Amino acid sequence: MTEAEMRDICLSFPGVTEGTSYGRPSFLVNKKFFTRLRREDDSLVLMEVGFDEREMLMEAEPGTFHFTAHYKDYPAVLARRESLHPGSFRAFLERRWRKIAAKSAVKAWEASLDTSSGAT
Repeated sequence: MTEAEMRDICLSFPGVTEGTSYGRPSFLVNKKFFTRLRREDDSLVLMEVGFDEREMLMEAEPGTFHFTAHYKDYPAVLARRESLHPGSFRAFLERRWRKIAAKSAVKAWEASLDTSSGAT
């Protein structure tokens, strides 16, 4: 995934704002951490990933998923941007977005998805 694709996916969620953290792109929702691109290893910080899921991801795709001592006690995993599939990235972000976005924003977003998919 390119950095431009990463940015486009992040900004596709309602209410996301872009800034920088440690000189690299960082994204917030309601002033809460959404994701960021780490300078140290060009990896994305993905939140809302339980410890068991993190272990499974690292075992299944060790070239993509990893973590550092800093994230050891957090429900998070790091994913190397270049090898992370854009669809997977979007799914991880949706999970995080649903948790930190305003409930009204989530409801409106879901309604817009239902309308665009033709559901009634």
